[in-house]
Amino acid sequence: MLALALLLAVSAPTVDEVAEARHALRQGRPIQAREMVRKAMGEGASGPALDHLLADLAFAEGRWAEATARYQALILGGKRSGNLFEQAAIAALKQGHDKEAMALLDSGAALPDAGPRLFSLRGVLADRREDWSAADAAYRHGLKLDPTSPQLVNNSGWSLLLRGQWSEAHRLIGKAAALAPDDKRIQANLELAASALAADLPRRREGESSLSFAARLNDAGVLALQAGQNEKAQAAFAGALEQSEFWFTRAANNLALAAPSTSTKR
Repeated sequence: MLALALLLAVSAPTVDEVAEARHALRQGRPIQAREMVRKAMGEGASGPALDHLLADLAFAEGRWAEATARYQALILGGKRSGNLFEQAAIAALKQGHDKEAMALLDSGAALPDAGPRLFSLRGVLADRREDWSAADAAYRHGLKLDPTSPQLVNNSGWSLLLRGQWSEAHRLIGKAAALAPDDKRIQANLELAASALAADLPRRREGESSLSFAARLNDAGVLALQAGQNEKAQAAFAGALEQSEFWFTRAANNLALAAPSTSTKR
């Protein structure tokens, strides 16, 4: 009986320390969380809760390879949650492993607790593959879960921007900007959409590749620049930059030419 009492006396604080460490991590205090984990492990803490915490700690500190390995171990051990698959997918994306990330997102999407950010990530990856129907389905599902998410609304608008659907893209990104007026990335996207819409740039053709669309945008920018339409040229070259890495240098150089000189800025 005495031995059991001593064991319980040691175990209870350890469990509490793991829970407190998780709370510290959720509050954005990874250094404190790491110290608490170290102490808990020194007192003999172990088990799935600690393993998950270690994975999340590696994630928070940007140790992507370690986070991936720890999340995979949890998944192989039978742990299932939408957040787990989402975090594992982000860690994979940070390492450039898009296929692995999509497989993780697909698995997570089938779980009842899959969150809106998971579907937003699925949409982004579908956009990269130019699988527009899959992108639309992902964003639609995510917005059902959280219709006021600025990131989801913005990403769905950005998806349309990639397709050259300027008007609808501008509407959606404008809605995202209203939801998050201080988000500089969304504001920049809104400005690009507004420029493309106002400049009446070419629309993306059905089935057209990013390379072809980027080339046409670049050509439209050259023509606009020759006609003295600098704002239209800037919008076209910026669009070309977003469409294809192949056109990056040429469009970037053209954009620099279209930009007003320092002496003309007010």
